[in-house]
Amino acid sequence: MDYELNLTYLTLDGYVELNQYRFVYFVILFTAYILIICSNSTIVCLIVIHKNLHEPMYIFIAALSLNSVLYSTALYPKILFDVLSEKQIMSYSACLFQYFIIYSLGTSEFLLLAAMSYDRYVSICKPLHTVSIFLILSCLISACHVAIPTILSSKTKLCNFTLQGIFCNNAIYGLHCVRTIVISVYGLVALVDLIILPFLFIIFTYTKILIITYRSGREVRRKAAETCLPHLLVLTSISCLSVYDISIARVESSFPKPARLIMTLQIVLYHPLFNPLIYGLKMKEISKLLKRLFCPARII
Repeated sequence: MDYELNLTYLTLDGYVELNQYRFVYFVILFTAYILIICSNSTIVCLIVIHKNLHEPMYIFIAALSLNSVLYSTALYPKILFDVLSEKQIMSYSACLFQYFIIYSLGTSEFLLLAAMSYDRYVSICKPLHTVSIFLILSCLISACHVAIPTILSSKTKLCNFTLQGIFCNNAIYGLHCVRTIVISVYGLVALVDLIILPFLFIIFTYTKILIITYRSGREVRRKAAETCLPHLLVLTSISCLSVYDISIARVESSFPKPARLIMTLQIVLYHPLFNPLIYGLKMKEISKLLKRLFCPARII
């Protein structure tokens, strides 16, 4: 038997109904969604079209941008529909499906960043020729890990039907009558496999890069900073979101409401736009092509 869940929406005053400024919210969110789709799609298209960008680093950037498009598409259509609706409801099965999609894509970003850090490390010695393997593994490993708690949650009895949020994240565990030991233990395993180990691997590889480039010439250091800094900025962003989702979302009631709003906006608005902004401005080749695309009159 399926259930209907009530969703609550955030404002600075807490959770309220979306009666006032409904169309203003819709226009803002719709504009943000279009910006996310267009900016990330532009990065992907530039990398696909231009053969000089068919290198491991740029392929991973294209994968991250595509990840942002899919992630936002899993969130925005439902949110936009809810903003225009008098009542915000969602079936439990649809909620679990959304949960599966956003965590599969979210954790795969950590694995993609880990693969990118390894690529930056080995590129100092020789090119990396196993990009497709890393891309496939990043998606499959994340999907398989998230599938298990999703299936277990689908078989768990619900005692609460109000989801404290605008999309299905770890808050779904607050709907369960009892949080099972199996889900809790497996959640810890997934945390280690999908976030902690990739994070430590990224830190290790960039530390090695820093040591090697420090001993090299100025040009090597400049090139390393140019390619590695955007990755580290994206890593910082996704790490902040993960810390919130893991350690805060499960104790929702004790977390300040304005802070909840800020983190929700970061998940929905800020981070999906962060990848194209950072890579578009910081990566020299992509920045050059973007200028040629949008400012052709200035290119000599």
